[in-house]
Amino acid sequence: MRVIVDPDKCASSGNCVMRAPEIFDQRDEDGVVVLLNENPSPEQAESARSAAAGCPASAIDIEE
Repeated sequence: MRVIVDPDKCASSGNCVMRAPEIFDQRDEDGVVVLLNENPSPEQAESARSAAAGCPASAIDIEE
């Protein structure tokens, strides 16, 4: 699994951080997504998928 984010699409909602804090963070100055872990472990896969599905701006893509 590979996680890809597009910070230009990010709406700074924070949904990704709430669903997968081990994979995503937000910049302090504007709340835009920061990818912490491009290749999450199998144990983190479901939370990564949940974050992508819950992103209101569709700024997160998952490659399986």
